[in-house]
Amino acid sequence: MLGRATGAVLAGIEARLVAVEVDLAGGLPTIAAVGLPDSAVREGLDRVRAALRHAGFRLPQHRITLNLAPAELPKRGTGLDLPIAAALLTADGQVPVGPVRAVLAGELALDGALRPVRGALSIALAATDARFARLVVPEENAAEAALVEGLEVYGAASLAEALALVAGRPTRRPTRVEPHRRLEDARQRTGVADLAEVKGQASARRALEIAAAGGHHLLLTGPPGSGKTMLARRLPGILPPMTLDEALRVTQVWSAAGLADGLVVERPFRAPHHGISFAGLTGGGLRLKPGEITLASGGVLYLDELTEFRRDALEALRQPLEEGAITIARLHERATFPAEFALIASMNPCPCGHLGDPRGRCRCSPIEVDRYLAKISGPLIDRFDLVVDVPAVDPLDLAAAKAGEGSLPVRQRVLAARAAQEARGSVNSRLTGAELDRAAPLEAEGSRLLSEASKRLGLSARGWTRVRRVARTIADLEGGETVEPRHLAEAVGYREGRSGAMRAPR
Repeated sequence: MLGRATGAVLAGIEARLVAVEVDLAGGLPTIAAVGLPDSAVREGLDRVRAALRHAGFRLPQHRITLNLAPAELPKRGTGLDLPIAAALLTADGQVPVGPVRAVLAGELALDGALRPVRGALSIALAATDARFARLVVPEENAAEAALVEGLEVYGAASLAEALALVAGRPTRRPTRVEPHRRLEDARQRTGVADLAEVKGQASARRALEIAAAGGHHLLLTGPPGSGKTMLARRLPGILPPMTLDEALRVTQVWSAAGLADGLVVERPFRAPHHGISFAGLTGGGLRLKPGEITLASGGVLYLDELTEFRRDALEALRQPLEEGAITIARLHERATFPAEFALIASMNPCPCGHLGDPRGRCRCSPIEVDRYLAKISGPLIDRFDLVVDVPAVDPLDLAAAKAGEGSLPVRQRVLAARAAQEARGSVNSRLTGAELDRAAPLEAEGSRLLSEASKRLGLSARGWTRVRRVARTIADLEGGETVEPRHLAEAVGYREGRSGAMRAPR
């Protein structure tokens, strides 16, 4: 006797369908599982035994061979409990096979209840790609899985209810969601930190607006208490709202990490502590889970106290900053995670943080300053499009200063600039050489200005390209069709901050 069901496992943030096959043969009642099951899958066999008994079914008294295909794919996690139980019971004739092909996913409790699993959205996408008509998941996962169109998604609270769906006897209606309404509701909310709360710091505010408009990476340098973190936390409030496609991609990542609760409607803002491990920042670990740079995809990754992060973890950022993705390889697994985030980082100019203070409070030696700044490599600094000094603000000036411009008008300018970039086909920070030549051709005066800046600042080829990208964004913010020398001059000014970050003057 042979029973079949279809389940799914996560590989990175993607789901792979798994054919669950059960053969019942004569002999002593035993269960042998093949197909690279991990310990969670093997332990699941004991959960299945108890769940079947409490749900009113009986475990087949045969020699049971359980095969999980494809055989070369490692099977991890608890989501195969439900399809294993279904395959066992269909092989024994206790549950008939229904007329509709379904993918099953869910962890079983000992009493037969269904518990949620990670990656419901990814499983729904895999089921749709394989042309399955129905997906059965725990009821807590149903709203997330139902975000995928063209698939009947049923939530089940128990093993018995799930098996009734397998047999073609649904006890409830398919789950329906309205993701567009959720996105619209999110756009009406006003709980995001407002730029109006930032007083002074005109150059840093300007750089923040340029970073939001063009998707550029920003480094803020300055003494403690100057407002670097306050500025960084206001970047999400001036970024464009997410589209449905962006929200689905972000939700897929967060679901695979076990963090999603339905559709993610707001751009992520991730601010990991500087003590985070290499795998915690970049992704990986025993089960290849997404790291912070992937959880920030579609939003902002903020690295405060940049010099305190692990050197190897920071160097691993160089590839995703250029390519928007990171590939993690382990002995038996390999996964590519998205990493399309806006990086904003902050650091002090010296170990004590007061280098350049006119009150002369810094007591760091030149050797200490050099050692401190050497924690950040030149190639990594070179990947920041904008490097801005955030000086300390005198408390008396702070008390007298008026509130700055709010996030709403800044966001409107950012949206207008992004609309111009969409018309060209790419956000400015991702423009390739040929695209940049079309979007921002260099005139004679601009070429001469850049050549002089290159000699003075020692611009690399990457730095030259990044200056042109930033200049294109500055022109977009002004509604300009062409990039003028003044736009290039302002963009060059943000590269001059790079040399200060590498070796601040005393």
